[in-house]
Amino acid sequence: MPTLRNIKVWNTDEVIDVKVPLAADALLEGERSGADGFDALEIDATGLTLAPGFADPHVHFRDPGQTYKESMVTGCAASASGGYTDVLIMPNTVPAMDGETIVDRDAPGADEVLSSGRNDVIDFLQHYAADHDVTLPVRYDLCVCASKGRAGHEATEFEHWRRHMPGVADETKDADQLAHPVTAISDDGSAVTPATLDAVFALAKESSLPLIEHCEHHDTGAVNEGPVSRKLGVPGIPEDTELKIVARDIAKARETGVHVHFQHVSTAGSFEAIRAAKAEGLPVTCETAPHYLSLSDEALLTYGTLAKMNPPLRSEEDRKATCEAVADGTVDLLATDHAPHTMAEKELGFLDAPNGIIGLECAYGVCHRTLVDGGYISDERLIELMSVEPMRLMGHEATDVTALLDRETDASREPDAKRVLDLTQVKDTVGIGLVVLDTSGEWTVDPDAFHSKARNTPFGGWKVTGRPLATIIGGAMVFSRL
Repeated sequence: MPTLRNIKVWNTDEVIDVKVPLAADALLEGERSGADGFDALEIDATGLTLAPGFADPHVHFRDPGQTYKESMVTGCAASASGGYTDVLIMPNTVPAMDGETIVDRDAPGADEVLSSGRNDVIDFLQHYAADHDVTLPVRYDLCVCASKGRAGHEATEFEHWRRHMPGVADETKDADQLAHPVTAISDDGSAVTPATLDAVFALAKESSLPLIEHCEHHDTGAVNEGPVSRKLGVPGIPEDTELKIVARDIAKARETGVHVHFQHVSTAGSFEAIRAAKAEGLPVTCETAPHYLSLSDEALLTYGTLAKMNPPLRSEEDRKATCEAVADGTVDLLATDHAPHTMAEKELGFLDAPNGIIGLECAYGVCHRTLVDGGYISDERLIELMSVEPMRLMGHEATDVTALLDRETDASREPDAKRVLDLTQVKDTVGIGLVVLDTSGEWTVDPDAFHSKARNTPFGGWKVTGRPLATIIGGAMVFSRL
């Protein structure tokens, strides 16, 4: 098995050795890719960091229904490549992930689900690996739709997906269903509509799941309203389209006690409202994404539709306010909003190109360059934002490296001897998720080398710092570029 010598624990600076078996289907990159004997290597990990695996509560894998953009296989591979051990899959699949039984086989995406022997998208995704005879190198939870079909007309029915929640006893649940529970509610891609607002908040309260809200709504416009939109001659989206949803849902959180988590917050006004709500003690949290930290709407002039997203990139003042919101703790976590599209779709122009970019495979580097190198936060805080806090939102605990060491270290060793974490000897490895990081190395983002099917990113060619070098799940190395 590979042995990592002299690696540093992320939050204590203790230097340890780690013995970790190589997963049978591990993805290997670099000069050792496919090399015989990799699992017997002793690797000098001096200067590298061992941290809890990253978690992303905001990804789109396009499976079922749009697998020409991404699939469960390629999305999970991209996750492992980016250092992610856990993700939350958003419900804008085709058909939508609303728990409803599929009755129209001719509907888009329906045949994919029914041909696998499943009757709804939740069951389809929970049993994906077994039904497709594949190994998926990331753990994933599911986010159920707030409204039926994500149409915004009628809230989903709790009884159609209640049994898929964690902790709900059901003798018919198998291991795959237990491994991939429903842990949140959202209509991501659009905000909860006024017509369903009360019912969706009641649903969130009854289920005790967080409402993950796409806090932005507009009926017209393609990019942020301002000098850039006017220069491009493209209809603009006013900034207050985000704040209106944030203010509305803060009021509902105050009224109901429901935990509202605001996605991809991007404006100074929204952060001010969220700060005030937190100071009031309301159950609200929020995230932002690497692109809102590192790009303003000026990027549209350079990258074109590769920088088109929803919410749109905002002004430079808003970008700086987003970084400050991370620094002062207003932002609880970072998420990628990994949104794969084909390059042909992205070349349709500002009015017709779909919103979104991919982000899993360069998120750490982009955030490290912007936030750590930029002096806003420490290396340790960035790991918290990308691992500890996202796991908490999903109802899980990030792997505590020191606690694992304390539990597994041989008590008979010399008191001052370097400790060894031998994952082959750990009895319960199910919850283990770790990432090996080079927190200082510089590298260049190359979308052509991504494991994702998609290439729609403005970060191609960027020189960034900090890179995941190996991903460990369940006690085995599932990805390595060591």
